Amino acid sequence: MAGAALALAITGCGGGDDPQPVQRTPSPTASATPEPTATATPKPKPAGPTLTELLESRGKHLAAGITEQNPNFISASPQIPQPFARWRDALAKMKPALYRIVLYWPSLQPNAEAPADLGAINGGCLRDKLPCAPYGGVRDQLRALASRQAQGGWEALVVVAGTPDWAARPASGCERSGTSARNRMPRADALTAYRELVKSTLAAADRAGARLRYWSPWNEPNHPFSSSPQRARCTGASDSVSAPPYVEVAGALRRALDEAPGDQRFVVGELAALVSRKRSTTTVAEFARGLPAGLVCGAAAWSQHAYIGGADVLRDVEAALRAKGCDDKPVWITETGAGAARTGTARGGGAAGEKRGCEALHRQLKAWYADPRVTAAIQYTLREDDLFPTGLVTTDLARAYPALAEWRQWGMTARPRPTDPAPASAAC
Repeated sequence: MAGAALALAITGCGGGDDPQPVQRTPSPTASATPEPTATATPKPKPAGPTLTELLESRGKHLAAGITEQNPNFISASPQIPQPFARWRDALAKMKPALYRIVLYWPSLQPNAEAPADLGAINGGCLRDKLPCAPYGGVRDQLRALASRQAQGGWEALVVVAGTPDWAARPASGCERSGTSARNRMPRADALTAYRELVKSTLAAADRAGARLRYWSPWNEPNHPFSSSPQRARCTGASDSVSAPPYVEVAGALRRALDEAPGDQRFVVGELAALVSRKRSTTTVAEFARGLPAGLVCGAAAWSQHAYIGGADVLRDVEAALRAKGCDDKPVWITETGAGAARTGTARGGGAAGEKRGCEALHRQLKAWYADPRVTAAIQYTLREDDLFPTGLVTTDLARAYPALAEWRQWGMTARPRPTDPAPASAAC
């Protein structure tokens, strides 16, 4: 059930326009004959900008990433079972620059009296779909991440999603039928628990030897599955009410990151690519207008979802960043993929359709590479969710889609730096 809730929390919307310790050298003592001072050999500097510098600066480059919950697809351990090990090895050949982890809060902390359980056993299935490879929750995800970060790349982006029933705001405004507490944003008095979730995850990462550099406050806050209500009245002409609760949560995240040791940076956005004013959704432009300039300009990047074939919202994002006075801010496409990016739909067109999707993905990645605004693109996911079919490997893990080969030629194995030339042709 926890696995099912997590999958739905991440995929409830899609990219469409429909709802869904430092050593110091001691000072020398004075002597009649001064002794020569030892000169430390300086460490060689990188030949160019670091990965984080490239991610956070606009220009003609593109880093590739992956979202994938099951650490059996990530871990470098030799004990991964088949067929998971087969696709783990295939993903490793991509060597992602970014690894996006989604913390589904309701599954981690269903009871307010108990802290978040970061080691809760997950069956490792895809809801009711086989095969399965169990794992120990977030802790195993962090161990897997640590095993890859030791090899370079794999900077982490952590996103929080879903509100436990005990932490949710009451019903209000225009809500869709079937809306539950988990679809509403957390109350202000529950943000202490939210901060503790962030801090405990950072502490667990430190124990595992993993680095969680980037954090995003909430997944798709402009969509009613993640933040309900979107409007006070059931009409697209009504003002959106989704930005203020998000700003509160973002403030809680910034405080938690500031209070924790280490170098953590926040990312703002994670917005669904919505462009039409509707009663239960908020457009990217509307949502951005409701954000304080200090929040947007203080972020490492603006994160945006954009599936292949979906609405192009980059002009709206650019206009929003310019209006806030921080149009030098890079944009990360943190969810993308080819397939059928709508909940409950299925892929169509057979092998020919899969190839067309892969070719469209190649054209889009090349366009993002050439666009100075976009510095990262993250595939959602490796194993396909059959209710949100944009993965790289079939749900039953029997075969790969053509897009897997396309992503591998954009990864850090084929292109060790995001500034390396774009692949000339599709690998479909």
